[in-house]
Parts: sequence; C-alpha cells; structure tokens
Amino acid sequence: MSNYNVLVVDDEKEIRDAIEIYLKNEGVNVFKAEDGQEALEIMDEHAIHLVILDVMMPRLDGIATTHRIREKKNIPIIILSAKSEDSDKILGLHMGADDYVTKPFNPMELVARVKSQLRRYVTLGTYEGVSKVIDLNGLTLDSLAKEVTVYREQVRLTPIEYRIVELLMTNAGRVFSISEIYELVWKEPSFNAENTVAVHIRKIREKIEIDPKNPKFLKVVWGIGYKMER
Repeated sequence: MSNYNVLVVDDEKEIRDAIEIYLKNEGVNVFKAEDGQEALEIMDEHAIHLVILDVMMPRLDGIATTHRIREKKNIPIIILSAKSEDSDKILGLHMGADDYVTKPFNPMELVARVKSQLRRYVTLGTYEGVSKVIDLNGLTLDSLAKEVTVYREQVRLTPIEYRIVELLMTNAGRVFSISEIYELVWKEPSFNAENTVAVHIRKIREKIEIDPKNPKFLKVVWGIGYKMER
C-alpha cells in the first residue's frame, strides 16, 4: 500500500495517532485532520486516495464532510462512529460513504478495510486492456474509461456504485440477490447486508434514472433481488 495517501479525520488525537501507527506499518502515507473543515483544506493541497472519517466532529461533521467530498471526488470514504444504530450507518452510506466501522474498532480490521477499498479504487483506475462498451437503451458503461453515461451525459458514481452498476450491466437480464451483490462487490461474506445494498441501489437510481420511483434501467424483482433491463 506504499505511495497511497490516507487522510484520517477525527477530533480525538489519540484515535488519529493510533490509526496512523497501524497504517504507517503498512507503508501508507498518513495525513491527519481534527475536523471536516481541516480535512477539506488538506484535500485541496494533497492527492488523497482514501478518507477515514469520524461522524461527530466540531465545525464540520462527518456526514456534511462526506457530502462535500462527493461533490468533487469519488475516492473511498470509510465512516467511523461511536454509534452503532442502523440509522447512522444508512445516513453515512446514503451521503456517499463506501464503508462503515463502529467504535471501538479492531485496528487490524480497519486496516483490512482500508486495503480492500484501496485495491478496489486502484483497480477501477487502472488500464485493463480493450475497452468494453455496454449500452442498454441509453445507459452506457465504458469498462476502460470506467465511465457510466445516461443519454451521453456522464454520471458521477462512487467506486462501490460503479461496481454494482458494472456487475448488473455486464449481466443484464440476470437477477442478483442482495447477498450475491454484496459478496461480489464488497468481496466479503454477506451478513445483514440488506440496508447497505438498498442504500446504494437507491443512490444509483437517483443518478441514472429520470424517474427513480419508476425506474427504466435498474429494476427490483420482488422477493429475489435486482437486475438491469436488457
């Protein structure tokens, strides 16, 4: 993981310093900020590849910071929170976060999640050979450019959102269960993944559908899962 810059944002210095120690042991360059406003200033000055972001912070909290980051960048965001309620997790994911870790956390688990998100992000940005373009009646995916367009207008997707769209478009017409989507995209066993997948599906629909409540492309198959129409 060398040559990658990870920004750790938390108002507790002990947590920032502890995460820095574990990430530096993996060869990661670590930047630290004590609130969202400082984090945004650092991101304006440095190329950051992943953000670890606390929810409860002064000046600019984690949810608002996630929203601000997503206006400009699609880098992975891992939310940290002392709260374990599903509502916090869903809100963070709804605003564009890619993963969620509850405090107190196992540092090695956090490092593993960072590695996973960086691998996914780097894979999305690397050359993979011949471009494969899929067009589904106006929804187009270019696998080389890692770009999705709707009627030739580019859609800004997070890395997780892109992987979901890529999976469903590559297998257009096939129905995937929530567990299948989670395991194929997140690359880990599915456990209580319903809310996580549903939030990402909702965000994707908001971006690719003219009328998200009456979707043309991304369809639900009740009781089974989701599919892209051919």
